[in-house]
Amino acid sequence: MPRPCPEKPGPGQESVWDYPRPPRAEAVSRRAVLHRGGTVVADTSDLVRVLESSHPPTYYLPRAAFGDYLRPAERTTVCEWKGVARFVDIVIPGLPPLRDAGWWYPVPEVHYPELRDRVAVYAGSFDQVTLDGEIVAPQPGEFYGGWITKDVVGPFKGVPGSWGW
Repeated sequence: MPRPCPEKPGPGQESVWDYPRPPRAEAVSRRAVLHRGGTVVADTSDLVRVLESSHPPTYYLPRAAFGDYLRPAERTTVCEWKGVARFVDIVIPGLPPLRDAGWWYPVPEVHYPELRDRVAVYAGSFDQVTLDGEIVAPQPGEFYGGWITKDVVGPFKGVPGSWGW
């Protein structure tokens, strides 16, 4: 599939087609709150976002923001830029666990020190994820973990036919 025609960003918006490849990690001053089954799983303004061409931003929260809810999972993946990712389950007493709901880089590659001790999550795994009070939509596709908000425009990788973008 050929590269799609990027949407034109409006005031206060970014196009994911202006994001770099390889990706860039940057600290941001925004507040993320993750909800599951009436429980606030994480609430923090200490965020790092990763920007990669064609993807909505992926937000990384401090591992400490999850309290006792993180459990190591068996799954691992490799990112050609960031390194080996270990997945985590989210375990809240009285609720079924969220399997492989997030991931982290125990030893991120040298160009991504900002990701040390941080976890990214799939927004769609939770009842609700908000960013500065706005409800986040998950990036399409089961492989990707970007968060879609009103301040980013696509089209976004992950829709059917976008594997080669």
